[in-house]
Amino acid sequence: MRGILSVLHGDTEISAALKSDSSKIIAAPPSYPFLIALKAQQRPILVVTSSSRAAEDLAESLRDLHARVYEFPAWETLPHERLSPRSDTVAQRIATLYSLQQPEDAHPVVVAPARAVIHRFIASLATKPLWTLEIGQEISLTELIQHLTDLAFTRTDLVEKRGEFAVRGGIVDVFLPLADHPVRIDFFGDEIEELRYFDVADQRTNQAVVGKLSILPCREFLLDKSIMERAEKLKEKYPSALEIIGKISQGISVDGMESLVPLLVEEFNTIAERMPADTEILFIDDERIRSRTADLIETNQEFLEASWSSAAIGGNAPLPVEKVTYLSWEELRTHISELNLPTSALNPFGSDLDTDANFLDISAIDPMRGNVDALCELLRTGLEAHESVVFSTVGH
Repeated sequence: MRGILSVLHGDTEISAALKSDSSKIIAAPPSYPFLIALKAQQRPILVVTSSSRAAEDLAESLRDLHARVYEFPAWETLPHERLSPRSDTVAQRIATLYSLQQPEDAHPVVVAPARAVIHRFIASLATKPLWTLEIGQEISLTELIQHLTDLAFTRTDLVEKRGEFAVRGGIVDVFLPLADHPVRIDFFGDEIEELRYFDVADQRTNQAVVGKLSILPCREFLLDKSIMERAEKLKEKYPSALEIIGKISQGISVDGMESLVPLLVEEFNTIAERMPADTEILFIDDERIRSRTADLIETNQEFLEASWSSAAIGGNAPLPVEKVTYLSWEELRTHISELNLPTSALNPFGSDLDTDANFLDISAIDPMRGNVDALCELLRTGLEAHESVVFSTVGH
């Protein structure tokens, strides 16, 4: 909780507010992780924040309070750009989608920035069985190499960064997109004899891998026969994008090919569609999220127009994509309504004009910054006033 001290007045009132039909709760931001964790005891929650940084910080705080907390990050790229999202971002998104399919006792909480929530992704994402590796498992070396290639891993002579793999005799080195270190897979025939991490700098193995390794894709847009056939048909129609379309038609992954997803894929999903049926969607400061959504769509349009201006003086022409995979705020609200998912909001400020708002008597305290005397006095004052005091810090 980053050393934040919150004083909560009347925990019975707070519990009642969370169970009420109020669509908006006004409370101090330091209390949000506690309130979300309480809500998650009742049903699955999709938490929407205005920025990626806010989503990361909130997810980190929630993990100390709830058993199943997942992040669904946003791409770092805009839909029309000739750039691909990072492999670790893609893998984190896919890992979350797979985790939501696992039946567990605790309700899942997914934290996502607005940019990830309004972004429609390929419907087939995370629908195929996830490959895992462990010592003693029998698998063909050739089959593993083909699978890594299909998942957009790049074959190299020496593994140095995420998304790469190398083969030397009966040994396969692979750097999985969410791993801190690459893994060396030692085969004896068709059996995995040893799994060990190794350092990129000197290529020497160190600690052994414990348990199973999940092989997550490095891209969301994976090329198969149907995609290649569609790309072949688009060659004559879009000559300005021939460089990328031509490689896709040959089954070659290329940077920025995700920009052509609207032309090559028909079915899309949102993270809201992948949540359990009784999920509640919780917006953190909904007015800021509404503004952020409009800014994203406007920024995307401005960059597209700038690309055409650059093309007029000899630069690369933007890819021929008219249908952007972002939803506007109005489209998002309609989409959520069609899914019959309830919505609510946690806001730091409110007005007496908000008839559906529920104001919680929670006050946030400034960080003590090592002042133990002030902290003790604050705790003493709160307890003498019969207040419920919650103190949380990441340190001892």
